[in-house]
Amino acid sequence: MFVLVEMTDTVRIPPWQFERKLNESIAEELNKKLANKVKGGCHLKGDGSFLASLPDHMCLPLFIPEEKLHFRYVVFHPFLDEILIGEIKSCSQDGVHVSLGFFDDIVIPPESLQQPAKFDEAEQVWVWEYETEEGAHDLYMDIGEEIRFRVMDETFVDTSPTGPSSAEASTSNVTEEVQKKEAPYTLVGSISEPGLGLLSWWTNS
Repeated sequence: MFVLVEMTDTVRIPPWQFERKLNESIAEELNKKLANKVKGGCHLKGDGSFLASLPDHMCLPLFIPEEKLHFRYVVFHPFLDEILIGEIKSCSQDGVHVSLGFFDDIVIPPESLQQPAKFDEAEQVWVWEYETEEGAHDLYMDIGEEIRFRVMDETFVDTSPTGPSSAEASTSNVTEEVQKKEAPYTLVGSISEPGLGLLSWWTNS
């Protein structure tokens, strides 16, 4: 789920940090710049707790507060077919939305749920209509439940700022564009096989 990647970037150390240990200052500045970001095609998605790993011998002359550095960074990059455990954040007609705590852009589409499945409009949750010899039993995918899923796909969307399409673009159009803004990195999961889905389905007798 996490990998260590080598990166190159420019780091600026502000003068008021010169009294600190160099590696600590560099790590802090790198986290400010990179943490919780999606960068290029390197699948970077971290949070503030992921520190850059720098060699102890690396030094940066104090009279040059900006330098291009090579460093290692821990990033979130699950591989395809990897099994993860998250928590159901919400449900909609689009599927089940899952959170890992530090990463929320995960969706399990309806066709990738245990089948047959239906969406309960009143409860706003998905339901697995589990077939038994005694008939179907409704197994609800409630908010907050732990869920085991397989990573099936990932999508990257360029969310770089763009200017208005024309000088006469109205405020309402700009607001609508902001509302439609997509997540830069999304995982698509599946629970359509035995052992996947809510942990309670497979642990309870």
